[in-house]
Amino acid sequence: MIVELFTSGVEGIPVSYSPRTDDTIALTLLVCFFLSSIALAKGKKFLSQQVKDFVLHRERTSIFDSSTAADVRYLLVLVLQTCVLSGITFFNYFHDTCPTLMDHVSSLLLVGIYVVFCLTYLLLKWLLYMFLGWTFFNKNRTNMWLESYSALIYYIGFALFPFVLFLVYFDLSFTNLIIIGSIILIFTKMLMFYKWIKLFFHQFGDLFLLILYFCALEIVPCLLLYQGMVRINDILLIKF
Repeated sequence: MIVELFTSGVEGIPVSYSPRTDDTIALTLLVCFFLSSIALAKGKKFLSQQVKDFVLHRERTSIFDSSTAADVRYLLVLVLQTCVLSGITFFNYFHDTCPTLMDHVSSLLLVGIYVVFCLTYLLLKWLLYMFLGWTFFNKNRTNMWLESYSALIYYIGFALFPFVLFLVYFDLSFTNLIIIGSIILIFTKMLMFYKWIKLFFHQFGDLFLLILYFCALEIVPCLLLYQGMVRINDILLIKF
C-alpha cells in the first residue's frame, strides 16, 4: 500500500493563473517604463508646452508646427504606450470577471487583441474628429482640438503606468480597479468637455448641441469598445 502510494504519487493542485507571475506582462511593463523615460528625457520641453497650450488655450494651428521629427516619434511612442497599458488594464479586468478565459487563451494573444482594439478605437476617433471638424467647423479649430486630444492621450499613459503596476503586482481588488479606472476615465472626459467648451462654445444655445455631440463621440464609443471586447472574448472561448 505504502509502496504503491510512493510509486504512483499524489496528484497536484494546479495553480491558477495570475498576471503578477506572467513574464509577458512583466516584460511589457519594463519596455513601457524605458520608453516613457526616454520620451520624458528627450521631449519634456515639448510635452510641457502642450500642457500649457491645453490650459491657456493658445492659438496654434498644429502640434507639428513647432515639433521636430524626433518629437513626433516620441509622441507616437507615447500613444502606443497608452494603448498597451489600456490593453493590460482590460486584461486584468477580464481576468477577474472571466477567469476561464485565461485558462484557454494565452495572455500574449489576449493582451495583443486588447491593444489592437484600443489602437483601432483611437484611430477611428481621430478620423471621425477630423471629418466632423473640417465639415462643421474651421480647420484651425479642428487642428487645435486634435492637438489637445493628443496631449490627453499622452498623459493618460503616464497616469495609467502606476495604476497598472498596482493592479498587477499589489493585488488591487476588483472594486478598486473599477473605482480608480472610473475616476481616470471621468476626469479625462471632463478635461475633454472643458476643451470643447473653450473651442466650440460661442453662445448659450450651442451648449445643448455640444452635450449631444459629446455623448455621441465620447460616451457611445466607449460602450461600443467594451461590447466589442466582450464579443471577442466569447468567440475566443468557443474557438479554444
